[in-house]
Amino acid sequence: MKSRQKYLNRFLLEELQKWIDRKEILAIKGPRQSGKTTVLKMLQDWLISQKKVSEKNIVFITFEERDILEKFSLDPKEYVKSLIGENQQSKFYFFIDEFQYLKNGGQVLKMLYDIFENIKFIITGSSSLELAGKTARFLVGRIFFFHLLQLDFKEFIQTESSQLNNAYQNKSVQANNFVMKGKDFPVPKQDIFNSDFEKVFQKYAIWGGYPAVVNARGSETKKIILKNIYSTYIARDIIELLKIAEYAKFKNLVSILSVQIGNLVNYNSLIQDAQSYFKEIKRYLSILEETYIISLLKPYCTNKISELKKNPKVYFIDLGLRNYLTGNMNSNLAQRQDLGAVMENAVFSQLQKKEDGLRQLKYWRTIGGAEVDFIIEKPNEIIPIEVKYSGFKSPKISRGFRNFISGHHPKRAVVLTRGYWGEMKLNHTLIKFIPLWYL
Repeated sequence: MKSRQKYLNRFLLEELQKWIDRKEILAIKGPRQSGKTTVLKMLQDWLISQKKVSEKNIVFITFEERDILEKFSLDPKEYVKSLIGENQQSKFYFFIDEFQYLKNGGQVLKMLYDIFENIKFIITGSSSLELAGKTARFLVGRIFFFHLLQLDFKEFIQTESSQLNNAYQNKSVQANNFVMKGKDFPVPKQDIFNSDFEKVFQKYAIWGGYPAVVNARGSETKKIILKNIYSTYIARDIIELLKIAEYAKFKNLVSILSVQIGNLVNYNSLIQDAQSYFKEIKRYLSILEETYIISLLKPYCTNKISELKKNPKVYFIDLGLRNYLTGNMNSNLAQRQDLGAVMENAVFSQLQKKEDGLRQLKYWRTIGGAEVDFIIEKPNEIIPIEVKYSGFKSPKISRGFRNFISGHHPKRAVVLTRGYWGEMKLNHTLIKFIPLWYL
């Protein structure tokens, strides 16, 4: 039985609640339609119901409304005063959605922050470049940044079944504590919900985690929503905000990248296929990262200079959008030629949403072609992760995985599987085999 809520549960809400009583500005970054506006409304409801804040003391505005943006831009101080009056004693909460549209937003927000000590500002933005780069320069020590990407699988499974969600939690905590903290656990002898989790995860890998897509009924409706998300992104972020004139060339590059997930970026090939040049390709890739469409994964090297010289691997932030761009929404994964790439990208999407995200996630590859899909790099340890979406009868690892472990001696390593649990030791490295949906 599916259980529908007024709002999809988002784990970020608890983080925002923790910092709501501090003076600092809270800034939520993330892609379009990832649920930022909804999280603001959930926070607003919580302030009213739990903190007993009067609705009159919560101001909700969006800079997507041109009239509001124009008036605010002409005189920000006067605009704010018009909303709170002369009341300088009561605490106010200002929710400003799509803040990136405000020109010189960082300078303006610093001025308002310093003038109105009784106002807590919470802002959102769809462009990392605009929000984190231009805004943060003026607000050092005054702003806390948070990411809200599409639903991760832990959030997604809550929308499918309360029973599966309950069964999922304990094993997921154990798996993640092993990966991120090194806490050992006994692998289960059997998993009675294995086939159920696989079906749900495959659905997640096909349609992704955009909230509107998750909530939609029927594949045709989901496709239309994905189409609209992409069209809105092109129209507002690319043409309007970032002023890309040759958007047809830009769209062509996105389509090319969508069939190359998990591969090394080949700049010469992209230049030829997209009929572009190196500097433009680099700029477009940067924009795609800053607007949360793709991520470029850097290589792991003990020599950091060598690391900078090697090409990154490309992944999409959301697989639903990626699958829409390829025109392949086939839910029968066994029939898909891109099955391995889809599952590798799905794991990447999960890993990047964890603590510290991409700052500690790499891949490893030798000149001879030996490869490990992911390396979690921490200050004092590394954790190699291999994705093997195939059946196992007993623990086994690839030659590349074995070579990395033998050469780097990690304390633990992980093979992510299609439902298989197991473990083995290689020298002093404990290797756990864990179904990939638990990560």
